[in-house]
Amino acid sequence: MTRIAVLVSGGGTNLQALIDAQTRGELKNGVIAAVLSSKAGAYALERAQKAGIPGYVVARKDYDSNRAMTQALVARLKELDIGLVVLAGFMHILTEEMVEAYPNAILNVHPALIPSFCGAGYYGLHVHEKALAYGVKVTGATVHFVNEEPDGGPIVLQKAVDVLPGDTPETLQRRVMEQAEWVILPRAVSLFCQGRLSVEGRTVLIQEGE
Repeated sequence: MTRIAVLVSGGGTNLQALIDAQTRGELKNGVIAAVLSSKAGAYALERAQKAGIPGYVVARKDYDSNRAMTQALVARLKELDIGLVVLAGFMHILTEEMVEAYPNAILNVHPALIPSFCGAGYYGLHVHEKALAYGVKVTGATVHFVNEEPDGGPIVLQKAVDVLPGDTPETLQRRVMEQAEWVILPRAVSLFCQGRLSVEGRTVLIQEGE
């Protein structure tokens, strides 16, 4: 059984999608063992508590650099015997210590079809503002492995979502979450925990299964 840690900074909507998937028995061979928040009082910690999942705070403000925070996170993850790290609305750049500790074992969900609208500065509503400003007809979400480059790791799953006339960044954000993020993130986590993902260069191969 793979022990999963979910890293959060805010409301935890993607964490809730993972908790719901676990409740439905969809995280095969995996269990959410811990939620780590970069700030105290994040609503995601309440979600974890309600689900009976241990929550921890590794607050960015308590460290003088992202590197120091990353090192503290890695130490805590190792203490907890974590096998998969999931970034779910984690709003800080992790330094290379995290990738070195968990090579091809960190998943992130991004609210666009990478390589569009991604990289430094593309987070939250900014992504959907940029997509609408560009006039794309289709957007979506991507789950990828994390490497040293922001949003640059090998892609695991993607799902497209139509942009509709009259969309605002807020309505588009909600549709992308409901139709894409909350669908493909639990699936990618389950595939990892089943040992069905392998990485060859930039390509993630998915072994056939159920």
